[in-house]
Amino acid sequence: MLFGKTILVTGVASGIGARTAELAGQMGAEVIGVDVREPASGSAAFIKGDLSTASGVAEIVAQLPARLDALANVAGLSGNTGVVSTLAVNFYGLRALSEAVAPRLREGGAIINVASIAGYGWRANLERAKSLAGIEGFPEVAAVVAEHDLKEEEGYPLSKELLLLWTMRAAHQPLFKNRGIRVNAVSPGPVETPILKQFRAVLGDARVDSDITRVGRAGTSADIAPAVLFLCSDGARWINGANLAVDGGLEASINAEVLGF
Repeated sequence: MLFGKTILVTGVASGIGARTAELAGQMGAEVIGVDVREPASGSAAFIKGDLSTASGVAEIVAQLPARLDALANVAGLSGNTGVVSTLAVNFYGLRALSEAVAPRLREGGAIINVASIAGYGWRANLERAKSLAGIEGFPEVAAVVAEHDLKEEEGYPLSKELLLLWTMRAAHQPLFKNRGIRVNAVSPGPVETPILKQFRAVLGDARVDSDITRVGRAGTSADIAPAVLFLCSDGARWINGANLAVDGGLEASINAEVLGF
């Protein structure tokens, strides 16, 4: 279902992005990889780029081909660098790239956002999420953080809350909907990637260990990549605006606890 497709994958230097690019190539897709660091094993094509600024996004887009089939937004920060950089990369940069790439995506193409179980609280924080996701363009993120009095430790979960909300909104925005471009998200639980130690520093060992205990083991990049690529494929042609939890049952466990069933 991916043979002959051209897929743009961000965050290809490590973790989920690296495995997604590798598996897509094995399934017959042409892969264009993007990262701030060059991957150890190169993709068929690689663009060194930075999503943290509007100019960085523009430089990436300028190097892309005229036609793409899918965009897998995998690149992200753990939150250990602070709320400004985390929001800039994980949400505003990701959104800017998606909007800029949309005209190059074929009709019926797809955008897949790698979110997280850490974004679970978007409903409880809905008004804040609506306000921050409602800011158009690529804002001066430091000013946004100051205006909303955001805390450093809020960066990662907040970025994923915004991403989940925007995924649902984007699925019905004319930029994507008018050309049949599907916008979906994948939400992993704890995954054994190079930045898991950073997540432990940001979220705390107790939180990470509790989540792993609930489902028996941490995930791996190989657990997540197939779900991302399924949503890239025509097999997911009737899936739009959805969030696919790929977490070993973690969200189900949390729902049962929070909702009392």
